[in-house]
Amino acid sequence: MKPGITIEYCPKCGWLLRAAYMAQELLTTFTEDISGVTLKPSETGGAYLIYLNDEIIFNRKDAGHFPEIKTLKQTVRDRVNPEKSLGHSDR
Repeated sequence: MKPGITIEYCPKCGWLLRAAYMAQELLTTFTEDISGVTLKPSETGGAYLIYLNDEIIFNRKDAGHFPEIKTLKQTVRDRVNPEKSLGHSDR
């Protein structure tokens, strides 16, 4: 079974567009490797978490910043399809 990704974002902070952009990038890059991306409004203010299945792979509060899309793609790739080339994102 293919893993799923969930992006939990703070709607009060206006982070829906950022979450949607990241979802689009992940869906485009990992079409064959993931079952989908779910966007989930958080009940916790300031939250921006990315889960692969039930594992948190990014937490904005812990990192102190939002993920770079290149780094996020590398993290997902390393877990779902380590042999996959990310082209310019691998450089």
